[in-house]
Amino acid sequence: MTMSTYLINILKFGLRRVGFALVVCLSVSAQSVEPKLPRAMAWSAYNLGTTGYNQAVGIAKMLKDEHRVTLRVIPGKNDVSRLLPLMVNRVQFSANGVSTYFAQEGVFQFTSPRWGPIPVRLVMMSLGLSNQGIAVAANSDIERIADLRSKSVPYVLGAPALNVSTEAILACGGLTWADVQRVEFPGYGAMWNAMIAGQIDTAYATTVSGPTRRLEASPKGIQWLTMPHDDPACWQRANQIAPYLQPNFATRGAGISDAKPHEGGNYPYPILTTLATQDAGLVYALTRAIDLGFDQFKGADPGSMGWQMARQKFQWLVPYHSGAIAYFKSQGLWTQSMQNHQDGLLRRQAVLAKAWSTFIAAQGDAALDRADWDSAWMAQRAKYLTAAGFDPIWSSQ
Repeated sequence: MTMSTYLINILKFGLRRVGFALVVCLSVSAQSVEPKLPRAMAWSAYNLGTTGYNQAVGIAKMLKDEHRVTLRVIPGKNDVSRLLPLMVNRVQFSANGVSTYFAQEGVFQFTSPRWGPIPVRLVMMSLGLSNQGIAVAANSDIERIADLRSKSVPYVLGAPALNVSTEAILACGGLTWADVQRVEFPGYGAMWNAMIAGQIDTAYATTVSGPTRRLEASPKGIQWLTMPHDDPACWQRANQIAPYLQPNFATRGAGISDAKPHEGGNYPYPILTTLATQDAGLVYALTRAIDLGFDQFKGADPGSMGWQMARQKFQWLVPYHSGAIAYFKSQGLWTQSMQNHQDGLLRRQAVLAKAWSTFIAAQGDAALDRADWDSAWMAQRAKYLTAAGFDPIWSSQ
């Protein structure tokens, strides 16, 4: 599907948004029958062994046991490989990370001609008792983020969610990529294999991610570096790079407990993502199944507690799908302030779509190299968002 088609879809969706939700609610009311799940579905997710993958597998088992639905979970080693199957309709949903937000914004890996801003939608999210942070060996001499100066810090190719978050945490400690030795890896698993082997000095993860347990169980042990909540300068620097990070005390994870919490930051992960064009009835049925089946999969992974309806964040950075909103409304959870926030996010996506389509049309047959392309697009993006009253967040990259 071309990007121009996505532009048309998003504009149409803006007009049909209320209609979709109304159709779902009316059909349920008139027939007293909830929308049905298909017999088979496919999701993309993070690598094998990660908490994102494990949580998706836990939901898959619940869907099989409770609804006789076969859910195939396809692991992807980076952000692009998780979202591409969604774009080409190989999967209906992606248990993704914050790259869902980057895809909406058309930034980082999503500036290329094949991508641009995408009208993604949220279904539900996991906001658990863990943090996202950078870990070091407990027996190392690294005690603070600032101690990473001149140390080896990983950069995962094609994974802006990992790299931008790492950069933000470094900024909390007053560091940039120029202050460390950047070591490139092809994927998340390769990064953690190198960390456990002692080939790099730190690695980024959610605190409940599977590979972190291997470091914890090794003779080196694990320690998570602190992002002090009483240091406003730290958080100002971090949020200039990663506005999605928020202060949080984690009580779940490798080397972490209720008695020994981690002072750092978190954001929803995984984030169940789909496209604006996904069928509203399917999204409604899946949202309902995850909510009602929570007790059946909450123990599948330490992070699975985050799927509880009471932990959902209804006013985040990406709009929800109309089918999910219809279910939230049926439960009395959706308020006018949430709808106002949703409308603002839809307007932002419409501005981004217009900026992209105008940008593509202006390029014609021009053969810009990637650096010039990215620079020109980011300038166009910032211009359109600013003119519409939105904060571009990123003006260059």
